[in-house]
Amino acid sequence: MDQALNIAFFVCHSAWIAFVCTGWIWKRTRPWQLAAIALTAASWFVLGFRYGWGYCPLTEWHWQVRARLGFIDPPSYIQLLISELTGVELRQLAADVLAVVTLVLAAGLGVARTLGDPTPRRTLRVAESSDRRSK
Repeated sequence: MDQALNIAFFVCHSAWIAFVCTGWIWKRTRPWQLAAIALTAASWFVLGFRYGWGYCPLTEWHWQVRARLGFIDPPSYIQLLISELTGVELRQLAADVLAVVTLVLAAGLGVARTLGDPTPRRTLRVAESSDRRSK
């Protein structure tokens, strides 16, 4: 059971990270991406105030499962993920900086794309073009 949970946590946690990083690309997912960023930031900084900066409940639960499987894990999920995917061992500070910079960039892209979306203007132009043709 724990091995299945370990895999499920890898899949779900990695999917969450991938969505936070790329959800700004598609108009339909932008509000959800911004919500995911807000939840991530709240976890890191609000829950982090009590449990330690950068706290993530997914990491906490995953580490509990992995401890039962006999693994000794680094402090950061990013360290584990990069090590598992590439074999590169990041120091904790590098992983933390990478995580924060990525979150800030994803948030900036999400906000910029949401506020700067030109789609409504294009829709209006299409409607105006249709009105001109019918006259």
